[in-house]
Amino acid sequence: MNVNPIELQKCLGGMNYPADKKTVVDQAKQHGADKEIMGALEALPDKEYGTPAEINKEVNRHT
Repeated sequence: MNVNPIELQKCLGGMNYPADKKTVVDQAKQHGADKEIMGALEALPDKEYGTPAEINKEVNRHT
């Protein structure tokens, strides 16, 4: 799975941080994230994320 970081951030635009995994996944779903992005976000560890960069780092680690 190769997630485009720009597309990922577009799907998370406008989100308030810190945000937990559920909030991240819900935000992406509301912004029309594709199957690849949704799969990557759903595979993230269940924790709180402080910045968009932190989410990108975790996505890259798990893909």
